[in-house]
Amino acid sequence: MAEDSPKRRKANFNEAETEVLIEQVLKHEQLLFAAGPGRASAGEKRKVWELIRHKVNLVAACPRDVEDLKKRWRDLKRRDRSKLCRLSQGCGPPTPSALGLLLAPEE
Repeated sequence: MAEDSPKRRKANFNEAETEVLIEQVLKHEQLLFAAGPGRASAGEKRKVWELIRHKVNLVAACPRDVEDLKKRWRDLKRRDRSKLCRLSQGCGPPTPSALGLLLAPEE
């Protein structure tokens, strides 16, 4: 019967998980998101995401995998991009440092 039950979703990210995620991604953003000839290989990026996953899981309510973290990061960027648009009416992509400033601890 357990096989027929629908898959339950994971709990929402709590404040501590989000803070650790933001801190770690901003710390490693050059390695994770750099473009051009000096960019990191896929294997190097995977190792960094695994390191971030380990640090987030230390404070996590439930275990997170790398895909959960990437999705949460994309959602944070999207939400803050729209917040920037409302503030400036400029709708351009935010700089990584602006993302860190826009994320209030209660978000």
